[in-house]
Amino acid sequence: MSSDLLVDLNDDLGGDEPPSNALDQLKLSPMGDKLWPPDDSNMSKSETDISKRLGEGSHLTWDHPYYDIARHQIVEVAGDDNFGRKVIVFNACRMPPHHELDHHKLLMYLKATLDQYVESDYTLIYFHHGLTGDNKPSLSWLRDAYREFDRKYKKNIKALYIVHPTMFIKTLLILFKPIISFKFGRKINYINYLSELEDIVKCDQLVIPTRVRDYDDKIRASLKPSVQDQLSPPRSPPLPNQQFGVSLSLWEVSFFQMEDVHLAAVILKTFLRELPEPLLTYQLYNDIVNFHNVDSGSQVGAIRTMLATLPEENYASLKFLIEFLVQVSAKSEINKMNNANLAVVFGPNLLWGQDAAMTLSAIGPINNFTRTLLDQHQEVFSP
Repeated sequence: MSSDLLVDLNDDLGGDEPPSNALDQLKLSPMGDKLWPPDDSNMSKSETDISKRLGEGSHLTWDHPYYDIARHQIVEVAGDDNFGRKVIVFNACRMPPHHELDHHKLLMYLKATLDQYVESDYTLIYFHHGLTGDNKPSLSWLRDAYREFDRKYKKNIKALYIVHPTMFIKTLLILFKPIISFKFGRKINYINYLSELEDIVKCDQLVIPTRVRDYDDKIRASLKPSVQDQLSPPRSPPLPNQQFGVSLSLWEVSFFQMEDVHLAAVILKTFLRELPEPLLTYQLYNDIVNFHNVDSGSQVGAIRTMLATLPEENYASLKFLIEFLVQVSAKSEINKMNNANLAVVFGPNLLWGQDAAMTLSAIGPINNFTRTLLDQHQEVFSP
């Protein structure tokens, strides 16, 4: 390793001289003494109960065991990527000063979030901009955090995207190379500009912090015009046979010729996610997010009233999709996809807000509405 890299790393950590041994850095800087007081309620909750409550998707109440961590919105779930994999986002700029954050509890919160998705393929996106000397965790914590995530977490992570990497983060990965497995190392990718994320996930479904967007605008503005044009190519009109990203009125495709059911499922979710407007339309967003306030005896009538406002092609597509998913659920003893699981998978692809920030807090209510659609499909769609 060149001495220049070690000097850059040492400067970033606030040291005066480059370390004599790079690996010694992994033993430095124990976590700050000022931690959150022990949370007794957390000790009485099983990991299963915590994961269940985290999965509700709505804002956590003040008495939730992870409320003091979740309120910073450091870790977020952001729908699916372009390959149908769940996306988990980590925002470095939202980390408070290290003496105001229990880093161990942050790690447990991240694990509890991942516990909901590690049984399937998933993607991690790390927005590095905003990590400073004030909020940067110690190297020893990073080392222990990597070791804390056992094979269960590393097996199904398909990619880790580091957005706006700096010399510090690149050098850090070199320092960690002796303890990072070869397979995991191949999953790490650098993203220099937000526009590059479009190949991975639709950026409008990510709640990208303003500081990160401003920083991206700044570095893009410093580029030559020819490079900027390459980063933001103009959108071309739909092709004659285009199936994705077009209105429902222009779409017709058959899945019956596909032999791989997983491929069909990914294509179906991708198609729904790339519609110009969600299948349930922006008009119904507020009604669906607040649907939990409707009395159980009035829910079927309320849903029928809402769906009656859908365009004809939306209603027909929704009816066909729900009836298909009901057939999938009927085989849940074999495929493990009951109504609850199907709602979690398809709910975020049926409805999202024009403001992505609203969508993340509404994933739970949207999934619950989708579950009700599946449970009450006969009454909802009866003539």
